Amino acid sequence: MKIHPSFYASVLMVASISSATAASMPAKAAICASCHGAEGNSTISEYPSLAGQRALYLKRQLQAFRAAATNDHQNGRQDPVMSAMAATLSDAEINELSEYYARQEPSAASAVNKVNREGKKLFLGGDLSRDIAACAACHGADGKGMAAAGFPAIAGQHQDYLSAQLQAFRSGKRKDDYQGMMQDTCSKLTDDDIQALAQYMAQLPHK
Repeated sequence: MKIHPSFYASVLMVASISSATAASMPAKAAICASCHGAEGNSTISEYPSLAGQRALYLKRQLQAFRAAATNDHQNGRQDPVMSAMAATLSDAEINELSEYYARQEPSAASAVNKVNREGKKLFLGGDLSRDIAACAACHGADGKGMAAAGFPAIAGQHQDYLSAQLQAFRSGKRKDDYQGMMQDTCSKLTDDDIQALAQYMAQLPHK
């Protein structure tokens, strides 16, 4: 996996976490901060923000990363960095980290000059002619997900991260989705669809 150059600078950032923040953080959240930010607000486009994310979704992802590490990446969610980190987590630590990041406040969204209309159309209404379901059906019209179902909030995530995940579902590289719903939907998306959706979702306010 290619490590973004900003990763190394962000490692140094961990040492500057305020004492108040450090006191409220689970012990193993310090290493998470290297990529995901001190309070779960990532500043690196390849890595998702965790602040305010649905706790059930976070829990399932950590479990999926851990599962991949214990079965030679045949099942679960495959990522060499995350699987290695999740492999050391107990069930209690996974719960603690998930609840911690779910409680954090997402950073303010950047101002949007022009909404991607094609992305908005696909997100809210899908495309019946291609049997593409609306993203909003599971992620909500506001992109903030559904807590009870464990569907994640995607509003305001980095465009690069969102695009990479849609491509991973389309290719079958990522297959930890519920009943294959994301793989099925993404298999029908073109490259242009993915870029339009990623841009629109990144533009959605997440506060």
